[in-house]
Amino acid sequence: MTLLVDTTYIELEHSDDWLTVWFNQPERRNPLTDDVVKALLQVCEALRDNTSIRGLTIRGRGGFFCAGGDLRGFQAMADGEPAGAIATSIQIGQLLAQLNTLPQVTIALLEGAAMAGGLGLACCCDVTIGTADTRFAFTETSIGISPAQIARFVLQKCGYATGRRLMLTAARFKGDAAKALGILDQVVADGSALDDAELVIRRDVLACAPGAVAATKTLITELVAIPDAEKVAFAADNFTRCLQSDEGAEGVASFLEKRKPWWNKER
Repeated sequence: MTLLVDTTYIELEHSDDWLTVWFNQPERRNPLTDDVVKALLQVCEALRDNTSIRGLTIRGRGGFFCAGGDLRGFQAMADGEPAGAIATSIQIGQLLAQLNTLPQVTIALLEGAAMAGGLGLACCCDVTIGTADTRFAFTETSIGISPAQIARFVLQKCGYATGRRLMLTAARFKGDAAKALGILDQVVADGSALDDAELVIRRDVLACAPGAVAATKTLITELVAIPDAEKVAFAADNFTRCLQSDEGAEGVASFLEKRKPWWNKER
């Protein structure tokens, strides 16, 4: 499989129906520069209709996840016309929205530190796993800016009251506290344990029907915005499309015949 993605600033690994994206500027603690954001948008666009990829993992080289936005770039924007800053912010918002709604299962593996926009990006993923000593913070207000584009995804991940407090105070915390706050789904001892934890998630996902996973993500991400009077019909249509698909027929048949369906990758 070849993805038409600029890999100058990120690195891609593809194996066993899974894609891993590595932030690859460890000397700068893997910032979300304009080039990185553009490359990640290309990844999302390439995956949107690619049914051969079942999941996506995002992590950082050098034992460091992501330092957040590019402060050098922010400095230049602060001295420029508002239109430039607005365009940059919109592009980041588009990336977060695309990542949040990808039809594949997404995992963020966090170590070293995950700060500001980098942590916000992780909040868009379906599963977040971090080491006990990873440092976390939504640092925007401490440097005089707002967590504009990430705010809704932070609230989505850890809830309104917690997200509000964390973003307003720029509070700093580590792995166990991050799990208690809802930022992390799982805490592991160190970087090598991240691989083991990810493997468990991969195995679970590869036992699920990819079309059903995509439909469930649509259900999850769109149901909240649908008026209550329309929710029942929306869910019924979502269910029926799955049931009457080739996957639905195969899933029911395999269960009744006591065999694994074709998509189950368990060895």
